[in-house]
Amino acid sequence: MPLNPETSPNLTLVVVIAALVTVGVYLLLERSLSRVLIGVILLGNGANLLFLVAGGAAGRPPIIGGADASEMSDPLPQAMVLTAIVITLGMTAFLLAMAYRSWQLHRHDEVQDDVEDRRIARLAARDERATTDADTEDTRSTLDEEAAETRDETDEAPSERSTPVEVP
Repeated sequence: MPLNPETSPNLTLVVVIAALVTVGVYLLLERSLSRVLIGVILLGNGANLLFLVAGGAAGRPPIIGGADASEMSDPLPQAMVLTAIVITLGMTAFLLAMAYRSWQLHRHDEVQDDVEDRRIARLAARDERATTDADTEDTRSTLDEEAAETRDETDEAPSERSTPVEVP
């Protein structure tokens, strides 16, 4: 079955879309917020191109009475692209604010491991050991002690950390 040149997408655009989405997803998986920001922008641009390519060939403006219905372009991809632009702009502003705040507080924009997640994973492992061996010493430590022992890998001077404050 031969391809209709009017309805088949341009191969160059398909390759560009695939490259933008691939690089965007790769950068989204990084730990640096600046790379995540670039990944969101590339992914948004790839989605916009995908919407426009999927919308088909350009046609007459979609105004009733201006042209025959078969000659009009579909307005839905254009509306989707405008929506995607607004969403990408909002995500860009949010990530820029997060990266700036991270730079102000820590002098880096890397996303660190969540201390609470690591503590819960340790507690789950300890509970698993406790079910197999009921007389272990690890089961006597409190949650506050576990949280105080947790070290953040982005801390520059662990000796300068303050001791945890007891909350009644």
